[in-house]
Amino acid sequence: MSDNLYDLLASRFPSDRSRPCFLQPGLEPVSYGDLEDRTARVANLLRRRGAVPGERVALQVEKSVDAVVIYLATLRAGAVFLPLNAAYTPAEVDYFLKDAEPVVFIQDAGAFVAEAAALDPDPRVEPRAASDLASLIYTSGTTGRSKGAMLTHGALAANALALHEAWGFSPDDVLLHALPIFHVHGLFVALHCAFLSGGPMVWLNRFEDAAVLEGLSRSTVMMGVPTFYTRLLANPGLTREAVAHMRLFISGSAPLLESAFEAFEVRTGHRILERYGMSEAVIITTNPLEGERIAGSVGFPLPGVELRIGGGEATGVIEIRGPSVFSGYWRMPEKTREEFTSDGYFITGDVGRVDPDGRLWISGRAKDLIISGGYNVYPKEVELILDELPGIRESAVIGVPHPDFGEGVVAVVEAESPAPDEASLIARLRSQLAPYKTPKRVVFVDSLPRNAMGKVQKAQLRQTWGHLFK
Repeated sequence: MSDNLYDLLASRFPSDRSRPCFLQPGLEPVSYGDLEDRTARVANLLRRRGAVPGERVALQVEKSVDAVVIYLATLRAGAVFLPLNAAYTPAEVDYFLKDAEPVVFIQDAGAFVAEAAALDPDPRVEPRAASDLASLIYTSGTTGRSKGAMLTHGALAANALALHEAWGFSPDDVLLHALPIFHVHGLFVALHCAFLSGGPMVWLNRFEDAAVLEGLSRSTVMMGVPTFYTRLLANPGLTREAVAHMRLFISGSAPLLESAFEAFEVRTGHRILERYGMSEAVIITTNPLEGERIAGSVGFPLPGVELRIGGGEATGVIEIRGPSVFSGYWRMPEKTREEFTSDGYFITGDVGRVDPDGRLWISGRAKDLIISGGYNVYPKEVELILDELPGIRESAVIGVPHPDFGEGVVAVVEAESPAPDEASLIARLRSQLAPYKTPKRVVFVDSLPRNAMGKVQKAQLRQTWGHLFK
């Protein structure tokens, strides 16, 4: 067996390939045997389209089993998987395609898999080294230019194996999967744990609290973002009886409010397990499966992960080193060098502290990253578009507390007189930005607060406008 990630995942598929893999409401189950056959046929089609080892395959589709088939088939072919959010605008997608230069770009997963169904299955799994690239995950930068984080077969395998053990997955588990699959949480964290256990998934194409509550009655594990849990708490159907089959709830991609943590335990008897990760390293730390899970802490580093606070201070920027850390930014060697220390630690940009017990507590972000509903929003990208609109002098985009999304995106704007209408301005932004990046509110000011060097004081703006969604 080579170090191709597909080989590892398939080695843990159940020996009885008729066992269900995907359980979808109103549809026939998709078995592990079905999955294996479909990926072999799609890998055949990908090879015919030029997806040889190292070439990129881009996918921009809504969540589906067919999308997972294409992901696994890309691994089988030895190509590099590039998932793109279906909500990206054509202008956003154009940048990714020019930068990554994929040989295949798929926008209709069902049609692609159907075309492949007419071909014979190609059972080959292309040999890959652990250091070979498996996926490109684009993460925006504060300069507005997106960066492709290069994740290798070895990095993804190391993280998957560590999580499978840390969270106690077994063939008896049933994972409720309601996450999107264009980023690491739903694509790598959730799918890989399920595949390594050889168990089924209750597969929901989107989060709807009624469908999730029904699915929980057939599941043992759920992974979600904080927004999932706040929405479940708003539903009176969330009771101890409704989650009687569950053994574990996991939260990540954004900070979980302590109030939500405590309310969820009161309602269900379960203490949510919070963890910390990012595109460049998948999962870094986790609260323990056995032992105390403390609200506000993201737990301990995974085995093999070295974590330290930069600068030698009690609180500072988190730096990490380990087998699951990405190998650099695609075609950006200078940026890669900037983001690593001389002794090989990746500078995450998140600020935190490690307590005497070794637990990590994240207190903020060194950069201006906003996490809204579990999605990363980089202010500069929004500001660049805002500042080009008629009547806008300058903008500052911030994140402020939001009861549903964790943080809501707010644009604070200096405008010409008369100021544009807020609703029309948001509508124009929505045509150029994915919905989660679009400001939920625009507020107008005479002038933006600045320091002596002329830099906009975003901390002051967050304090001033922090009440908007309360």
